[in-house]
Amino acid sequence: MEFKPGNPLPAEMLYRHCDPDQFSFETTADLEKLSEIPGQERATEAIHFATEIDVDGHNVFVLGPAGSGRHRFVKQFLEKKAATRPVPPDLCYVYNFDDARKPKALVLPPGHSKELRDDVESVIEDAQTAIPAAFESEEFQAQREAVAEEFKDEQESAFKKVEAEAAERGIGVIQTPGGIAFVPLRDGEALDTDDFKKLPEEEQKKIHDDIEDLTRRLQQLMRAVPKKAREMRQKVRMLEREVANLAVTGLLDELIQKYREIDAVVEHLKKMQEDIVENVNMFLRPSEGPSAQGMPAQMQQMMESKGANPKRRYAINVLVDQTDAKGAPVICDDKPSFVELIGRIEYESEFGALVTNFTLIRSGSLHRANGGYLVIDAAKLFSYPLAWDGLKRAIKSRELRVRSLADDVGLVSTVTLEPEPIPLNVKVVLVGERIYYYLLQRHDPEFAELFKIEADFEDQIVRNDDNLNRLARWMATTIREQELKHMDRSGLGRLMEQSARRAGDSERYSADIRYATDLLREAHYWAGEGGKDLIGAEDIQKAIDSQARRASRYRDRLQEEMLRDTLVVETTGSRIGQINGLAVFQLGEFAFGRPQRITATVTLGSGEVVDIEREVKLGGPIHSKGVLILSGFLRSHYVTDRPLSLAASLVFEQSYGDVDGDSASAAELCALASALAEVPIRQSFAITGSIDQQGRVQAIGGVNEK
Repeated sequence: MEFKPGNPLPAEMLYRHCDPDQFSFETTADLEKLSEIPGQERATEAIHFATEIDVDGHNVFVLGPAGSGRHRFVKQFLEKKAATRPVPPDLCYVYNFDDARKPKALVLPPGHSKELRDDVESVIEDAQTAIPAAFESEEFQAQREAVAEEFKDEQESAFKKVEAEAAERGIGVIQTPGGIAFVPLRDGEALDTDDFKKLPEEEQKKIHDDIEDLTRRLQQLMRAVPKKAREMRQKVRMLEREVANLAVTGLLDELIQKYREIDAVVEHLKKMQEDIVENVNMFLRPSEGPSAQGMPAQMQQMMESKGANPKRRYAINVLVDQTDAKGAPVICDDKPSFVELIGRIEYESEFGALVTNFTLIRSGSLHRANGGYLVIDAAKLFSYPLAWDGLKRAIKSRELRVRSLADDVGLVSTVTLEPEPIPLNVKVVLVGERIYYYLLQRHDPEFAELFKIEADFEDQIVRNDDNLNRLARWMATTIREQELKHMDRSGLGRLMEQSARRAGDSERYSADIRYATDLLREAHYWAGEGGKDLIGAEDIQKAIDSQARRASRYRDRLQEEMLRDTLVVETTGSRIGQINGLAVFQLGEFAFGRPQRITATVTLGSGEVVDIEREVKLGGPIHSKGVLILSGFLRSHYVTDRPLSLAASLVFEQSYGDVDGDSASAAELCALASALAEVPIRQSFAITGSIDQQGRVQAIGGVNEK
């Protein structure tokens, strides 16, 4: 039926029925699966383009109303796309043998990180057995004793030379508490002081000179001892290195050969081999050994925390392992804080101080999404300090630098690490309300540079046969995924009617997938309560009524107060300057309409129309705008050649809260005209709608509730 403006609206135009007979299936079980949300072709094209183009800055902001299925659609779309993409590499951190504060990053082929970690752990365990065994071998002990004996023989030989020369000069060598001393001899016996003084002066002088010369010779010999000892230790150290190198080479050669095609691993293993040889004492400190005897347990722990523990020093810290991956990763971060995005460096408390090492580096969602896609809820992202700045910095630099939040803002004073940055290749998808997108566009210059693609989800879907069939398939898909009862044709028809009602448009369906799914779940329950195998129209209706019932306490109280005349709403007779307007109350997800008494009074005055709501600051700007528009309409249509000689006031009676919106301006105009002309208005009517300055009534909102 065609409707012509200006004519009364026929009752049959108020409700557009969805005929179940138009469906070609009996139940939703007959329908095929649908992977794309109906009516969102514009957003689908945008996301497809963003995932295909490989240019910096083409990240995506998915904007649209909550409940439109944005998160679900984005995840399903990206998982399907990611399945066709290559698996990204594994990410690890290892000890930096050149600078312990700057751990090295290892980027390995997918699935190799845990294998390498286990291989290195096995090698270190073997080394902890093989190296002590090599050092305890008879051959090594004999060689080390030979070096010590050589040093001892050299010292004894040099001392004997001094001793022999002293004997030739008649000087003896004795050991005293203060060290070695020279004394004159006579017939093999040492002269005492008295006998020495009886000797001729020349002989005494000669003895003094000989003793001084021998003392100098002995001092030279003693000064050479540390150098000789150092040379001996160097020889022992070289011997230890040779033995350690032989023991380690046998263990690591096989590992180097295994990973020969991964240059970074080969380089690390070679440096590890050199470091083990240089720090072989780490493997030679058993609790019963001489170096550990008398060492407190706390001191041993401190040594281990500083890298003296070989298992920790040579460990492979696996950040991301792709062993079981089938394609590129799709990560949905439910807690996009700074540390959850970027990663973090943990600390351990030891002896009252905070310490860390490369094994305490933890991955963030950007690490796990590297080489794939990261989906973030915009509202959650902006609720965490510095998370947005950290994300932008990572995207812009295409690098992942792990650091703590406290260190980033300069609040940490303890020693920390500077891990080597990891190359970043990720497509970021932000999902949020439109307000976030437009605020970022306006106030953040970097946003447009980094998020060039907007995927705008529709609020409503055009009501046609194609979209109806696609919505039916979507409902069938949801039923299968959530293991609900299938719907018959009557149930689906009633669900589509409710979707159109929620859209407030007979030619549109609501894009609120969440609302339809919630109705479906509840109808599933009621069908089960009724012992049915299929969800029918009556089950959908019961779900609708139940939702309204749970949320309608305030509406019912208002209606009760109207019936008791506590809230005055007249529906019979006629009144001058009084009319019933219609307002919509929104409480959470539940909206309802209620009549609102509007009154107008006029007296002689200067042509001012007073909006009492605005005067007491209860009227919103849009409502005040509506009153000013109707004032302009009065001035331009009734008295154009002189000022209006009236003073009028308008008010919403018994309104104790904020009032906004311009849909009451038509009713206010009627009340004002009634007061001016002293013509009564029938109170059985309620009026809603805004007017323009030409007096035309415009479209209204909340039509179903009103």
